[in-house]
Amino acid sequence: MTAPSVEAVRLRQRRRAVRTLVGGVALGSTGHIATITVSTIVAEDIAGTSALSGAPGAAVVAGAALGATLLSQLMVGRGRRTGLAAGYAVGVAGAAVATIAIVARSMPLLLLGMLLIGFGNASNQLSRYAAADMFPSHRQASALGTVVWAATVGAVVGPNLVGPSGAVAEWLGLPRLTGPYIVPIVFVGLAALLSWAFLRPDPYDLADRSTLDGSDPADADTPAATIADLLRRPTVAMALVALVVGQVVMVLIMTMTPLHMTAHGHQLEEVGIVISGHVFGMYALAPLSGRLTDRFGNGPVILAGLVLLTVSSLLAAIAPSDNGALVLVALFLLGFGWNLGYSAGSARLSHGLELAERTRLQGTTDSIIWSSAAAASLGSGIVVAAASYTALGLMGAAIVIVPIWLFVTRRSRIVPAGL
Repeated sequence: MTAPSVEAVRLRQRRRAVRTLVGGVALGSTGHIATITVSTIVAEDIAGTSALSGAPGAAVVAGAALGATLLSQLMVGRGRRTGLAAGYAVGVAGAAVATIAIVARSMPLLLLGMLLIGFGNASNQLSRYAAADMFPSHRQASALGTVVWAATVGAVVGPNLVGPSGAVAEWLGLPRLTGPYIVPIVFVGLAALLSWAFLRPDPYDLADRSTLDGSDPADADTPAATIADLLRRPTVAMALVALVVGQVVMVLIMTMTPLHMTAHGHQLEEVGIVISGHVFGMYALAPLSGRLTDRFGNGPVILAGLVLLTVSSLLAAIAPSDNGALVLVALFLLGFGWNLGYSAGSARLSHGLELAERTRLQGTTDSIIWSSAAAASLGSGIVVAAASYTALGLMGAAIVIVPIWLFVTRRSRIVPAGL
């Protein structure tokens, strides 16, 4: 019997690595989203006021931004496997700290726990790049989209574990609100073990050479351009703009939609349907976004995402307050527009760079994305309080206009996938 070729063996290893990354993100996002679901409730319960209810969310975002930078630096020296497993392990520690904080009724300890939980979520986010590393340019976005899709599992399963986990916590003699924080101890812990045990060979060792700049992908000591140099490259700058603008507009509108709907008489069930539609657009269609990117290139898909963000923002702005169906359409398109830009923009950052440069750039980019999300989350409430939800939608559409103009006028500077 003829032995399988080296390329056939590599292909099997890459597919197994992608399955491992998908499993890690599914487990990790389930644990993460379970805690996010109740974080405002926990904060209000401990503080005795709603004034600090947004603090855990801010701590999670800060942790994700910090994790993206530090884990990327760790990956440069120790590989994707070590970095991802370490991030998940920190998330488990954060869940344990948060559980202790709820028992002790300590807000500072809760915020520390949420910071570490956010740090762990950076592993979920960085996993998409690990998948893209392993495939040629014309397949990177599809591989990346498959890993992003895995977060759909967490979005569906995580919130539904809040009730059962609370019952388990009470059975263990703990406060009911500790239950959702036990979920990541189990699920994110499994993600850490899965990554450590099965990401072998390391995705760096499986990197597709055709996407590199010609330097040795295993040599982390190879002289590399600075982050400032990388960000000045036109295609990198355009990808960063697309990713940040998409995140800002999505968070601006998504954050205030539940409050807008309940303030105008919509029931929580209706709010849940709208947010579910939004999450479906964000994650469930990621494989489609990846295939579109591989087929048509980064630039056209990023542009399509920006146009959808504009349309969805305008729909949210003009939707009558009693028309939940139109709000549902707007939020679905908002999620899908975000996903198009997220998939295509992320793929753009995975092409034509030495692995160390690529990893540092990806970590910096994700840190900027999460920092901008924090600013957008805080700013959305201010805009609605000072003006209205309609003004927020119009603001979202206005933010996208400049990037669309840049993409249309500088199209020739965007490198299509596969080149």
